[in-house]
Amino acid sequence: MLRVRCLRGGSRGAEAAHLIGAMLGRSVAGWVQRAFQSTSAAAPQPRPATSADPAPESVPDECPVCAYNEWDPLEEVIVGRAENARVPPFTVEVQANTYEKHWPFYQKYGGQSFPEDHLKKAVAEIEEMCNILRHEGVTVQRPEPIDWSMEYKTPDFESPGMYSAMPRDILMVVGNEIIEAPMAWRARFFEYRAYRPLIKEYFKKGAKWTTAPKPTMADELYDLGYPIRTVEDRHRLAGQGKFVTTEHEPCFDAADFIRAGRDLFVQRSQVTNYMGIEWMRRHLAPEYNIHIISFKDPNPMHIDATFNIIGPGLVLSNPDRPCHQIEMFKKAGWTIVKPPVPLIPDDHPLWMSSKWLSMNVLMLDEKRVMVDANESTIHKMFENLGIKTVKVSIRHANSLGGGFHCWTTDVRRRGTLQSYFH
Repeated sequence: MLRVRCLRGGSRGAEAAHLIGAMLGRSVAGWVQRAFQSTSAAAPQPRPATSADPAPESVPDECPVCAYNEWDPLEEVIVGRAENARVPPFTVEVQANTYEKHWPFYQKYGGQSFPEDHLKKAVAEIEEMCNILRHEGVTVQRPEPIDWSMEYKTPDFESPGMYSAMPRDILMVVGNEIIEAPMAWRARFFEYRAYRPLIKEYFKKGAKWTTAPKPTMADELYDLGYPIRTVEDRHRLAGQGKFVTTEHEPCFDAADFIRAGRDLFVQRSQVTNYMGIEWMRRHLAPEYNIHIISFKDPNPMHIDATFNIIGPGLVLSNPDRPCHQIEMFKKAGWTIVKPPVPLIPDDHPLWMSSKWLSMNVLMLDEKRVMVDANESTIHKMFENLGIKTVKVSIRHANSLGGGFHCWTTDVRRRGTLQSYFH
């Protein structure tokens, strides 16, 4: 049985890389080996600063894009759109990322609009969220409305579109650079089109703009016989390190990465493969370190409802999906907070996510957080941490697959590049 435990030290890292090599081939094993080594080496005891240490990087004031972490004061944000959202077709990659109780929904509505009344409520909730962000002093940008019902065909597949609801999935800001993720769902292949007008404006004003290699999304990217039918199947396959995406070509969703200054943490998931992680590692080196971490999660897809870093050395860690490397964070002096059980009712439809969207919060700064108005127990948790809650209800928007962190991409936070993981 294979478990990726990347932060457990050199000998175990080498052993894990060897096991992965047996499954994935020599090239991928080499990438993972280097990731293990850099991650193990990146968690030494704190060292004194020297004159050779680089000064904290800062972006010129005129650059409209700048963010190094998840908690510096938020000045500008992109908020997604629910308008025209479509249910993705029930393909193998969608089946692997959704719970079996919702499969009849996808089989019936795949390629069609989400239920109209539910979608209208989601649109209204996100509009109110935007108004509250503006009231809190944040500039809000939105993607272009697009008709996602249009069928498209490439040499390798055909599909309708899906939505532009979750900018966190496709866009990541690292310093003054916007990185477009390649994605892994065929229904999301052309999702970037909704954001291009915004990105071009940021580029004209001085931001860096990088598009990761676009995968063909040919059949070879997927395990077309991925044997997933029950919760037990999910746990068994996750425990063996088997995912619906292969190593045919790089793929990743930006939401599988989370930032803490010079260190970014990422999970291998159903939509992010080792080739995608290696591409990011090479692209961001040597200024940034990429660390692979893993969880007891039967359905890994997007890290921010499992491991959400909300301050310097402060992280929300999902108690249902414990991190295999949590001791390393503790040794680094981080505070690990386990959020309370979500209060969302069992009968509320969550077609694309779990109830743990309650911890998928958006930090406005170190002392303010945007959180669901209905989750009273998590309000109390934040109050105990000395963090003011800005309460908004987006229950119907949750049904489309995301919380506040998912529905946003922070474009500009006021801060400098620092190290928080020693």
